[in-house]
Order: sequence, then structure tokens, then C-alpha cells
Amino acid sequence: MKIICTKSNLSKGVSIVSKAVPSKTTMPILECILIDASTDVIRLTANDMELGIETSIDGEIIERGILALNARIFSEIVRKLPDSEIVIESQGENQALITCEKAKFNIASQPGDDFSYLPVIEKDDFITVSEFTLKEVIRQTIFSIADSDTNKMMTGELFEIDDNTLKVVSLDGHRISIRRIELKDSYAPKKVIVPGKTLQEISKIIGGEAEAEVDISFTKNHIVFEFDRTVVVSRLIEGEYFRIDQMLSSDYETKVRINKRELLDCIDRATLLIKEGDKKPIIIDIRDESMELKIRSQVGSMDEVIMCIKEGKDLLIGFNPKFLIDALRVIDDEEVDLYFMNAKAPCFIRNEDQSYIYLILPVNFNAAV
Repeated sequence: MKIICTKSNLSKGVSIVSKAVPSKTTMPILECILIDASTDVIRLTANDMELGIETSIDGEIIERGILALNARIFSEIVRKLPDSEIVIESQGENQALITCEKAKFNIASQPGDDFSYLPVIEKDDFITVSEFTLKEVIRQTIFSIADSDTNKMMTGELFEIDDNTLKVVSLDGHRISIRRIELKDSYAPKKVIVPGKTLQEISKIIGGEAEAEVDISFTKNHIVFEFDRTVVVSRLIEGEYFRIDQMLSSDYETKVRINKRELLDCIDRATLLIKEGDKKPIIIDIRDESMELKIRSQVGSMDEVIMCIKEGKDLLIGFNPKFLIDALRVIDDEEVDLYFMNAKAPCFIRNEDQSYIYLILPVNFNAAV
């Protein structure tokens, strides 16, 4: 095999597929990036058996063939080479030569035949969204997936399609994030649970242009994202997702409309007094036309009053400030509506058409007052 391509093209392709290279594995071939020049297109592929990414790059194929190179070494070499043309060619069975201007690297390679190619997915069942929409939906929900694997369901997001609506849901036991998007066409009902890791990596890869489209297709065990010149294949999380509708309520005793930026900035300031790992709640006292936010910690205390429009009862309630910040940061509206039942029931942040809903559980603050 022998190919020639520019550093910028190669670097972009390597950066994309590297996101599917496992950090730890007992199979050396999975630590590799496959360079496939066996057809008229140069394709780069990485696959950790849960997540696989393939992208094609521009370049000249001098001699067809395939080879696999250690991803870490290969990407570092490419990154540090001059901004010029790079030649990659196989040297016998287990060696590859990388040349760029006066630099020559001779590194070990592995036969491409041993590599685990991406599964072939029949693209019968798919939906189309813009890159911008997908990137935004991930940004607006991914923060409330669970970090640990104690409950596998919580490490993924629900993608639920019903007619012309895509609903994306994430939760971690303390909060729920829901985004609804209107699709251009109508589709058959479908529910799948997509690993959070897959969505995080896709969010880093896609450009986010409103005109560019992403095709999302499904099988029993996989989800496939196709955009630009890249294909991402991920295993789905098996099982039935939580029954979210049972956790949602439209009832409320107190409703507050408030400037989002003022509220976010105020909570952000309050967290200056919280040491990392310290679980001090922020106390919200809602009365008449104002909301007072208070925090007490070993570092000090803070009180601030923000004007708001209130309907219903006065309320004193406490929250983990991080959860409020996470939700408010991804809402683009100038004003937000907060709905409360009582000091022990969840707070709902939602807009009128419920294209977004954020549920946040309160915390016990008796010791903090």
C-alpha cells in the first residue's frame, strides 16, 4: 500500500476516528487505526467493539492495500510533522514508512485483515436531522447522564421517535433533562437507548451547521450516524428505559418567571463560597415579586435578591446549585418559567410548548438555614 495526502486532511481524519480507539484493551489490533486504500477511496477506521468510526479523506492512492497502525504513535507522528504532503507506505508485512519532507518514520504495522471492520447496517430505517439540531440536543441533555456504571440505563440517553417528533431524555437519579424536536417527516414509533459516550464523541466531531444533515439509522442492536464523510456505529444499551411520564406533572402551587441570565449569574456567584466536594445547597426564598437566594458555607455567606413574577404560594426550597446551573446554561430563552409544588417536590423548568423540560429534585436544607 502507498498513499499520499496533505497533513491537514490526514490530521482531521485521524482526529475523528481516534475517538473510537479504546484507552485500555487486551487486543492490540483495537489500539490501531486502519488505513484502507483497497478501493478508490482512502478510509480511516477505529473500532473498540462498542463504538466504531469510519471517515474518508482526500489523497492519492499510488498502490492499493490496507494496514493498521498504532493509533497513539500514528496520531502523534502526524501531529508533529511539517504542514506538507505525507506519504504512507507498507514495508513488508509488519512495517510502515511515513515520510514528510526530510522526516522519515519506520514504525510497526499490523495486517489489516485482523481488524474488526464496522458492522454493515442496512439503512432502511432512518431519520434525518441537521448537524446543528443534533449538536444542540446533545449539549442540552448530556450533562444529566450518570457517570458511573451502577445503572447502565442512566449512562445513556433515550431517543424516542413518535410520528414527527424526536424526544431525547437523560437522567441520573437527581434530575431529568428532556428535549423535543420536530422532524421534517413522520416516522414509525421507535425507542432506543444510546450510550452517552457515543453522543459525547459525535458532538465533538460534527460541525454543527444548520444546512448540513445527519442520517440516523437503527437496527435491533446498533445506531448509525452518517454525516459529511463520516460513519459512526454504536451498540445500543439493551433494556427498557425508565417510565419518564410517571415522573412528570403539570400541577404546581408556585410559578416563577425570571430573567435567566440574572438567575444563572446569581447562582454562579454563590458557588464561589462552596469548596469542591462540599454539598452545600442554595436556599431559594420566593415571596411576592422577588426571589432571595442564600448560601452558607465555612468560607462565608451570600444573600442576593432578584426580581421575578410570581403566581401562587410563597416557598422556601433548597437545591444543589450545580444542577440549576447545568440546566440554565443550556436554555437559550431570555426568561424562564420555574414550577414548584412544595419544598419536597421536584422543580420543573419548562417552556410553554414543552420543547424542553428540566426536572430537578430539591435537597434537605434544614441544617444549612
